[in-house]
Amino acid sequence: MKSARTAVVLAAMAAVPAAAAAQRVPLRPVATYSIVARDSATGQIGVAVQSHWFSVGTAVPWAEAGVGAVATQSFTEPSYGPLGLELMRLGRSAPDALRALTTTDADSAVRQVAMIDAQGRVAAFTGSRDVPAAGHHVGRGYSVQANLMDRPTVWPAMARAYESARGDLAERLLQALEAAEREGGDIRGRQSAAIIIVGPENTGRPWADRVFDLRVEDHPTPLVELRRLVTLGRVYASLNAGDAAVTRGDMAAAGELYGRATSILPDAATNGEAVFWTGISYAAAGRVDEALPWLRRAHAVHPRWADLIPRLPAAGLLPNDPALIQRLVAGMRQPSR
Repeated sequence: MKSARTAVVLAAMAAVPAAAAAQRVPLRPVATYSIVARDSATGQIGVAVQSHWFSVGTAVPWAEAGVGAVATQSFTEPSYGPLGLELMRLGRSAPDALRALTTTDADSAVRQVAMIDAQGRVAAFTGSRDVPAAGHHVGRGYSVQANLMDRPTVWPAMARAYESARGDLAERLLQALEAAEREGGDIRGRQSAAIIIVGPENTGRPWADRVFDLRVEDHPTPLVELRRLVTLGRVYASLNAGDAAVTRGDMAAAGELYGRATSILPDAATNGEAVFWTGISYAAAGRVDEALPWLRRAHAVHPRWADLIPRLPAAGLLPNDPALIQRLVAGMRQPSR
């Protein structure tokens, strides 16, 4: 069964260049530099990219939990993403999957592709007709690749940055991209960026398997914006974990997680969302005195948060207790002490 499905995948790949030619689709270099990597400690798999091209995240980065990640760039053939993941899902290693796709692609000379599988096996390909400076470096559990670079030192700088970086996978991927920019980056400049990180196992719930799935479509400094979004993503991940702790009845853990979430960024940076919902969680648990300081912080960012509180009992987010609602609204509007 697997061999039959593999044959279907390869047949689909072989048909791509012919279909593109029939439609007279122009080839343009879309991506500049990217990294695919697997965290050996957590098993997380990720891919990150920056480009002088609009919305690079829709074409270059692909990842699936428990399967692998793909970066397909230069004269981008987006089908390398889903087809590469399908081959790895069927049991092919990343090097085998990449080899199978490039050898059936009549336009492989203008491609640049990297793949990593769930076991950390990695491979990269830089076509002979990619716009220079172009090249890649495959390391242990990662690959960096770039084209249209200002100088050929960009991808070695990315490799050094990734290998020396500390922190989780998202942090190390960001540091690799930032190193490319410091080295001169794309000769054309910069426009968009993206990062996808998935967990080590496929749960069948892709929305839960994605640790980060963020895109900067168009921005003068896309890596600065991408880092901001990753930081904001950490806030909401901690909030969600705090909510899960409340559901389990573990308010001690919830308090720690909420405290972590609301300490990462100023209240205004999350538009008051983080502190408001932290306060509501405490109020719903009957801990009103602990809820009010959080709610006052939200009110200081945006007074209309107080108008939302009376609507929450209908959604089951607060008890249907008019006295409680009145106390929360009135206490929220008091100045912080």
